[in-house]
Amino acid sequence: MKKTLVLLLAVSCLASVVALSGSGALAPKAGPDLIIDREDRNPFTHLRMGADVDFQFAIVSDRTGGHRAKIFDQAINKINLLQPEFVVSVGDLIEGSKKKEILQKEWTEFDGYVNKLTMPFFYVAGNHDAGNVDSAKFWQEKLGRRHYHFVYRNVLFLVLNSNDPPGSARVSKEQVAWTQKVVADNAFVQHTLVFVHHPLWTADPKKSNWPGIEEALGARPYTVFCGHLHRFQKYVRNGRNYYQLATTGGGSRLRGVERGEMDHITWVTMKKDGPVLAHILLDSVVPEDLKIVDSEERGVPSKREPTHPTRGKVYFEGTPIPGAVVVLEPVDVKSKAKRADGAIEADGSFSLTTYRDQDGAVAGEYNVSVTWKTSPAGKTAKLLPARYAAAAKSGLRATIRPGENLLVFELRK
Repeated sequence: MKKTLVLLLAVSCLASVVALSGSGALAPKAGPDLIIDREDRNPFTHLRMGADVDFQFAIVSDRTGGHRAKIFDQAINKINLLQPEFVVSVGDLIEGSKKKEILQKEWTEFDGYVNKLTMPFFYVAGNHDAGNVDSAKFWQEKLGRRHYHFVYRNVLFLVLNSNDPPGSARVSKEQVAWTQKVVADNAFVQHTLVFVHHPLWTADPKKSNWPGIEEALGARPYTVFCGHLHRFQKYVRNGRNYYQLATTGGGSRLRGVERGEMDHITWVTMKKDGPVLAHILLDSVVPEDLKIVDSEERGVPSKREPTHPTRGKVYFEGTPIPGAVVVLEPVDVKSKAKRADGAIEADGSFSLTTYRDQDGAVAGEYNVSVTWKTSPAGKTAKLLPARYAAAAKSGLRATIRPGENLLVFELRK
């Protein structure tokens, strides 16, 4: 059966290539998939329809950390409208627990959503899904492997488990050895796509064993996708693109595309020279009749402290520092105060966010840090004295009181 399927695909691809690459006399038929009259002058650019596109698939990101109602389920409905060949996740699909009855209930709910898909769905284990011994055991009984691979149209899909062993944020040496073998066994694939939940390269790569994964991948072309931090960011390591995706219903401040905080589907088009990405905002996808199907997906009730409007200005040597970020860290971690931050605008002003965009800060005492970076020639440079990057050492303090708050920080060399 497999030989027959491969033969049929090969015959189909060969027929398409022959049909669209001929340069002989003009003919009314351009190939089995396209029939059109071609003349000396034609009202179209060319007829290479998808000639260099291998396939297309979608990626969904985090749904946990206080997931919001009706988002992920709506995403599933919208993916069915887009009709990718399959869907891959980057983990954190359920809120998670150590109790089997809660895990069973949450997975049953989640399966109810993905079972609506008209195409395959590939699971990736996140810390909410299989991050402790009990949830990892439940995953094993339900889904089996927590790291695996497959090859589709000469592209290697490498799915890693970044909680190996449970309770850690790393890949084990055994998983690194497994990766080395899989990569060696698939030495001649066109491209390799790596899916892992944690961005293991951002903290202490050596403790996470991530360098072992990169060493196994070697000089081959590859692309990495992860989630976990609920904020989009692109990294470039070893000349390869690493994408940290935002959310598909997970907890988010939703400050928009500019801050990388949005609900989205990542659409991947595989071409001969690598993947082409488009991030599709969920609100941008509507059905043909413009009627959004309602959802019964419930969110997680949020436990939030009251916030108070907080704005301010930051100057360095009397000059605004647009693009810098000011962060308030509670002096007493046991207090009700919560971490808040804000981006500094061109005039030096900022507004703080704790839970949702510009909602302010919780009353309390805070240490303050300010970071300002740039990336000339691909290398990150810090533009402020190092002390300002550590809230406890910066010498900057803030007190947030009920009502409106105005903060002004004057930074010096």
